[in-house]
Amino acid sequence: MANSFPPLSPYVTGLQCRCPRCGTGKLFGGLLTVAERCTHCDLDLSAQDSGDGPAVFVIFIIGPIVTGLAFWLEMTFTPPMWLHLVLWIPAIMLGSIAMLRPFKAILVALQYRHKAGEAGTRTFD
Repeated sequence: MANSFPPLSPYVTGLQCRCPRCGTGKLFGGLLTVAERCTHCDLDLSAQDSGDGPAVFVIFIIGPIVTGLAFWLEMTFTPPMWLHLVLWIPAIMLGSIAMLRPFKAILVALQYRHKAGEAGTRTFD
């Protein structure tokens, strides 16, 4: 049955948070919880685990952006510390939550595409 589905871009399906096999079913059952099965093609998604990978990518993207903006704001206007807290804590939290979902979906789609779940199961004669 897996051969009847055309290969899809893991980046497109990831950004859309869709099933990596059919591109139609929803990948997530909650905010960041991968669904047990695809509702469209019945792909078993229960073993899909992206680990800490998405968080690392988000940290490496959000961190420099917020740090650069905070330095710029400080050097340009010298605002009080409370303003930094009011600006950057919500920016970090909202930016991280917004980016975690698509990054996790892309990593799950890449794992599916490259059959990462089968790693270590091959035997050599």
